[in-house]
Amino acid sequence: MSMFDLAFARQQGGRFILRIEDTDRARFQADSEQQIYDTLSWLGLAWDEGPDKGGPCAPYRQSERLETYRPYADRLLEQGHAYLCWCSGERLAGMREKQQKLKQPTGYDRLCHGKTREERAGLPGFSETPVVRMFIPDDAPLTFTDLVRGEVSAPRPDDQVIVKADGFPTYHLAVVVDDHEMGITHVVRGEEWISSTPKHVLLYRWLGLPVPHYAHMPLLRDEKKAKISKRKSPWARLTWFKEQGYLPEALLNFLALLGYPPIIEEDGTERELFTFEEFSAGFDWDKVNTVGPIFNLDKLNSLNGHYIRQLEVGDLASRLLPYLQTAGVLSDQPTLPELGRLKALAELVQTRIVTLTDAAALVAPFYVSDAELPIADDARAQLKDDAGAVLDAAIAALEPIDGAIPDTLGAQPEWATERIEQALRAALVEGLGIKPKFAFGPLRTAVSGQRISPPLFESMEVLGKASTLARLTRLRDELASASG
Repeated sequence: MSMFDLAFARQQGGRFILRIEDTDRARFQADSEQQIYDTLSWLGLAWDEGPDKGGPCAPYRQSERLETYRPYADRLLEQGHAYLCWCSGERLAGMREKQQKLKQPTGYDRLCHGKTREERAGLPGFSETPVVRMFIPDDAPLTFTDLVRGEVSAPRPDDQVIVKADGFPTYHLAVVVDDHEMGITHVVRGEEWISSTPKHVLLYRWLGLPVPHYAHMPLLRDEKKAKISKRKSPWARLTWFKEQGYLPEALLNFLALLGYPPIIEEDGTERELFTFEEFSAGFDWDKVNTVGPIFNLDKLNSLNGHYIRQLEVGDLASRLLPYLQTAGVLSDQPTLPELGRLKALAELVQTRIVTLTDAAALVAPFYVSDAELPIADDARAQLKDDAGAVLDAAIAALEPIDGAIPDTLGAQPEWATERIEQALRAALVEGLGIKPKFAFGPLRTAVSGQRISPPLFESMEVLGKASTLARLTRLRDELASASG
């Protein structure tokens, strides 16, 4: 919703306001507000006004605006558009249960309507503290124009509570008042709010306020076409994407495609990859999807891999750093040589990872001592009987290459990818007559401890001569002692 809100606001030169709707105190969670700031900031969806920034419409938390709502509720009571209801929770629960058993529409039965406090106190199920309910007329307007769906019909609402017993307004009154007071012209929300729109339109009319434009977005569905559940789908939590190593620009592109078609180029071809700025520039409500799109994680993975490959290497390295620290590959205070090595490794893994978290397993071998490098069981299991001989030949071929860093400025080191590859191909493929895919398997196992690793010869260059030979020798000696 925020992305579509902001795209339209930027296109129109409007304001994007972040308002915290926290009037439901029973469901209030202290960390939720910070999570909104963190996730929207991570996605680059910058708001113009809000609790943290201030602005002409402050305050921006509904819990701090209670004095704003009271006069509106009082006016509705005076005009007869609302009334006090003293029914207890137990009475309301019993009423609903009876309606359901009789297969009647559930809704308030208006026991309190037209009664004084004294009159109502003489009846069962009385509560000392009343709520305020709307009085829905028989001719309530049930159709409205939606920017996404055109003419929409909604079911007839019941007498909705608009002020609760604790004095807090419900969502229905609060958003109508706040949208008017903050000058909101367009309300973008999920399609589950379609049924509430007649209530909101009524409130605007009763209060003599202009009705904003409504756009009801389709709800995302899971792979079984069911409404996404936070309990069943971990990715229903926006922070999950950051934790898993998705790039914010890839996620925005993906979310846009869920509710909006690809960009059509001048030659008629479709382009699925686009920036938020491009999305905003061509935004049109008529193009928004009205059918609940299915959340396809494979599609997101494909987009994320593409965006990772487009990053400048230094940018990729800096984005990888916090994930490597979380995984324990690097400390919170990495050394300059460790950071220098990370930039070289980022280039090696850039085409091999789908998410930023994928990099940890690939680069971890470069940050452990040669003697402590763990060798995975599956990597060890694939070694053939000639692995020892292959390692011997590789060590002999690499020994003559100078591993020192040249003293002369601009001089190229001998220990470089091309020279390493040339020496090993000559010794193993040509010298021993082994096919490349078999010749280099033992070397990959020795150097990385894994079956799948960054490119072998480049990895040897990053490790340096001493570490490379130490790892080759270690595995060779282990194989020799095992066979002996």
